[in-house]
Amino acid sequence: MQSQFSVPEVLTTSVDGCKVVWRVVGDGPPAILLHGGHGSWRHWARNIESLSGIRRLLIPDMPGFGDSDDSPVSDMAGFVGLLAESMDQLPTGDGIVDLVGFSFGGFAAAHLVNHELLAPRVRSLALLGPAGHGGSRRLTIDLVDWRRVSGAEALAAALRQNLATFMFAESTEVDDEALEIHTAACQATRFRSKVISRMGGLQKAVSRFEGPLLMAWGDADVTVTPTEIPGIIRASRPSCNAQCLDGHTRVCVIPAAGHWVQYEASQSVNELLLQFWQDAEHGPAGAGQGA
Repeated sequence: MQSQFSVPEVLTTSVDGCKVVWRVVGDGPPAILLHGGHGSWRHWARNIESLSGIRRLLIPDMPGFGDSDDSPVSDMAGFVGLLAESMDQLPTGDGIVDLVGFSFGGFAAAHLVNHELLAPRVRSLALLGPAGHGGSRRLTIDLVDWRRVSGAEALAAALRQNLATFMFAESTEVDDEALEIHTAACQATRFRSKVISRMGGLQKAVSRFEGPLLMAWGDADVTVTPTEIPGIIRASRPSCNAQCLDGHTRVCVIPAAGHWVQYEASQSVNELLLQFWQDAEHGPAGAGQGA
């Protein structure tokens, strides 16, 4: 079923001549959602309707992706600085935001919470299938190089196979909407996020953030090995106890979901984020289910 939500307002920031395009929708305290690599703001297509009911969502095409300009920088520090300056231009009321990142966007979010412009303002951090953890992956089937295929049908077949291989737990969940979102995003991606993600450093970046933290993966996410998740959490939150829980940290493995967890298991992720935000707003995030 095609995702339905109000037509977002489009806002554009400019950082040293680099245009960053944001979609804004909903009412309530602001939440910033960052898409993954080879993605766009539409990585959140199945979440916007539910989450915008209680949050004002600010969702960019990050520099080098979608409708935004090419990134003038290629390193993580420069990229994060560019994003932080763009965020600093957004209308966010009292300035306090909840920050959510998916995949490469999760890696970027983990660094953003340490940036001088954002650090005092981020109330909570939620990472969905975050990149940059440096652990082993479970990808057993090679992805198709879709840039080398010819013709619309071959392109669609290649990208559908990649979605089924890398992004979803069940190939039957790869619907026309997912294929359309993925195709448009891949064709508009100019930033090489994979190079940065493979350098690692997620845990060190997260460990500096002391606010409420959510880390979640689909149980079939090929970008992580389940037995390594507790170690990722402990390195990210040294204060965690043996079960990786410290009253401020929530860890979830979501059944029947792959890497694009917020699309394939949208209802579960929407409920998870709404509860996490409510807890963060009114007190420490409650202990969740340890990985």
